[in-house]
Amino acid sequence: MPVLLDLFLTFLKIGAVSFGGGYAMIPMLTDEVAAHGWLTESELMNFIAVSESTPGPIAVNMATFIGASQGGIFGALLATLGVVLPAFIIILIVASVVKGLLKFAGVQGFLSGVRPVVVGLIIFTGALLFFAVVLGYAKVGKPLAFDYKALIVFGIVALIYIIYKIIRKKSISPIVLIIISAFLGMLLYGVL
Repeated sequence: MPVLLDLFLTFLKIGAVSFGGGYAMIPMLTDEVAAHGWLTESELMNFIAVSESTPGPIAVNMATFIGASQGGIFGALLATLGVVLPAFIIILIVASVVKGLLKFAGVQGFLSGVRPVVVGLIIFTGALLFFAVVLGYAKVGKPLAFDYKALIVFGIVALIYIIYKIIRKKSISPIVLIIISAFLGMLLYGVL
């Protein structure tokens, strides 16, 4: 199958069966990218980090980055279209009948059943990223490659967040935390 069609169909499938937004779709996206051999685990973790720190939904950013890496501008367009098309169609349908559907117990039961799964997928994604970045743990059977620098960055940013929250009684902007993390990463990894 040509790469462009494969990108579109793969991201269409991811977009069609992923509930809970971009973070919840990362495990499926990781499996699909690995199955196609499009990126290494290290490249994928870098794409996830870039997708989280750039404006826009993470799912769209990931589709765009992966599509561009595999098929250039057309790959980016088709992967992005593939990932957003199912949600767009579903939202149009749901928006047109939502008031009538919410009164049915089956619909309420469906939504109640999906919520805990979405929370679980998001927690799993966070744990996966933490283990991959800080512990260097990507697959069962591979040795750990503990990254002290990543743990230092994580610790400093967490400490800044906690201190700011205690002093100012509100959360610090995620953008500020991303900038601090980027600066610390450049400092600790020898770019500066």
